[in-house]
Amino acid sequence: MEPLHFPPYDFRFKNRENKTYIFDSIRKKFVLLQPEEWVRQHVVRFLLSEKNYPASLVNVEKELRVNGLKRRYDIVVYTSQGEITLIVECKAPSVRITQETFDQIARYNLTLNGKFLMVTNGLRHYFCQMDYDREKYIFLPDIPVYSR
Repeated sequence: MEPLHFPPYDFRFKNRENKTYIFDSIRKKFVLLQPEEWVRQHVVRFLLSEKNYPASLVNVEKELRVNGLKRRYDIVVYTSQGEITLIVECKAPSVRITQETFDQIARYNLTLNGKFLMVTNGLRHYFCQMDYDREKYIFLPDIPVYSR
C-alpha cells in the first residue's frame, strides 16, 4: 500500500489465502486490506494517537439509514455524553475528493448530526465544522483534539 499523508504507524498484518488483512483495533479483528481500509486504519490511528480520542468513543463501519436506505459510515466519534462529535468519510487514495463526496457525508449527517466532519482519501484531508444555523460548512485547518 502506498504511503499516506499521516504520521507513520505500526499496523498488524496477516496473510491468508493470498490476501492481506490488517488488524482493526476498534472492531478488534483483522479486516481485508483494501485501499479504502488502508485510509480508514490511518484515520483511526490519527484520531487515537494525534487527537487523543479514547478508543471507546470511536465507532467504525456501522449501518445507518438515510432516507430509508441502508448505508454504512466509515468512522463516527462520540462525546462522553453519547452525542456525535465527528463523522469521517474515507475514500481510497485513487478517488478524488469532490462535491459528491461532501454531499455523501452531508446526507449521512442529516441522520447523525455531527459537529465536525472529515473527508479524506489519505492524501488530502478536509475538515469542517457544521454551522446548523446558517446551514453551511466552516472549513478548518484541522479537527480539534479530544477534550471532555
